[in-house]
Amino acid sequence: MTPLRSILAIAMLCACSPGSDADREFEGVQSRGRVAMGVDQYTSTHRFQPLPDGGRIELQRDSADSAGRAQILRHMNEIAAAFDAGNFSVPGFVHAREVPGTRVMAARRGVIRYEVESLPRGGALRLTSRDSLAVSAIHSFLAFQRKDHRAGMHHGE
Repeated sequence: MTPLRSILAIAMLCACSPGSDADREFEGVQSRGRVAMGVDQYTSTHRFQPLPDGGRIELQRDSADSAGRAQILRHMNEIAAAFDAGNFSVPGFVHAREVPGTRVMAARRGVIRYEVESLPRGGALRLTSRDSLAVSAIHSFLAFQRKDHRAGMHHGE
């Protein structure tokens, strides 16, 4: 067998070998996330932090990348405007399902504030509310995101 045929055979075997459903789902989230956010999810770090008055979503490149940082800030501003309008289609697309908390966040959008923060290698979206139902929905939203993005499980966190 030629070296090229060997490589092709190995590639086909890897492509056809069964991975876990969880791994395939995670790869889908990462792939759709790259489309929606405009940066490689495997070379970026997400954090989803619940706070007493809401929470914070952080996305940063793992190394200096001025174009990636600018893209992240554009994405954060776009989702801030969409969320403020009650539109949660981007997280729905990334996760290929309705994301927990988004129905309540959309219904209570008038009592939730979204503010974008600039960070050295990306940006963050701060979600705040004084409404207990909205805060609970934000916490559900962030917990789901943290789990589905496997935040804290890679990039040395």
